[in-house]
This record gives sequence, C-alpha cells and structure tokens, in this order.
Amino acid sequence: MTSVRTKVNRLLLALAGLLLIVAGGATLAVGLGVKPPSWWIYDGRHEVLLTEANRTRWRGEGWWWPVVIAALAVILLLALWWLSAELRRHRLTALSVDTGDGDGAEVRGRAVEDALGDEAERLPGVDRARVLLRGRRSSPEVRAGLRLEPNAGPRETLERLVGQGLRDARGALGRDELPAEVVLKAARHKAERVS
Repeated sequence: MTSVRTKVNRLLLALAGLLLIVAGGATLAVGLGVKPPSWWIYDGRHEVLLTEANRTRWRGEGWWWPVVIAALAVILLLALWWLSAELRRHRLTALSVDTGDGDGAEVRGRAVEDALGDEAERLPGVDRARVLLRGRRSSPEVRAGLRLEPNAGPRETLERLVGQGLRDARGALGRDELPAEVVLKAARHKAERVS
C-alpha cells in the first residue's frame, strides 16, 4: 500500500537519476572522443564546459552574488527538508493507553496493527489486509488497505470493519476516537467463461 506522496517521490527520484545518468554518460562519451551532435552544449573533447567569459560574465553586477547565494541556500534547504522527510519514521512504534488507574501503559504499534489486520482478514470477502498506525502516541490514526475477493461488496465490508474492527480497537485502547483511512482494492481474478 503506497501513498500518492510516495509514488510522486519515487517518480521524482527516478527522473532526477535518469537525467543525471544521461547527462553524465553523454559528457563522458564526448570526453572519450565520441562526436557530439550539433545541439550539444560543447563541441569536443578538449573544450571546457564553462569558458572564462561565461564564468565571469555577471561577476561585476551587484545582483549576481546575492542571487547565486540565495539560490544555493534554497536548494540546500529543500535538500535538507527532503532528507529529513525520508528519514522520518512514518509508522507509530508505540501508543499510550489509559488504564484508568492513573498510570498509563504503552502498547506496541506493531501488535495493534497485527490485531487489526487479523480481524480485518477474518471479515467475509476480505482476501488480504494491511494496517499501519500513524500519527502521535496520544492521537493515533489507522491506515488500512484491504484487498477484496471478487464477490465481496465494498460497502458491506467497510461497514463491518468500522462497526466491528475499529470499534473493538477503540474499546481495547480506551479511546473515544480512532480516525481511519481505508483503501479498498479488488483482487485480480481470471474471467469466468459463461456458456
């Protein structure tokens, strides 16, 4: 179960990698003696990428260095933000449970995910279930992906999950609310022949 953000992130990484591989490979090929096409940024093996005239063209302008430094700072901040988003844990490892005696307890997030997933897979019409806990310890959120059998009704399955599985989880965790996002997908099956 991959989110749209994950797919976009993977697509952008793939495009950036492809662009760098193509540019680097083409530059290496020209450096090794392959004749470049007429539209390529430089003509031959011994030509530099940036001539001295190109490098010093704007150096005398008062706006040049502040713009260069600002652009590099923005690129650095975006790269650091992206790195921190990649390294951040998306899964809730533990959550707080109010035991009613003034002391709290912690429940492993994986145990709650497994219990919810097992209960969802026992629902009629569910082929496979995958459950993730997100959010904070004090306010967890459920993200569930259910693969439905060909004969299952999505509405009935969703009503059973909300009415049974999530209600039981709220009661077990001592919570009034447990927000959930449920993604339903149909299991692939071969077409049946009608005669």
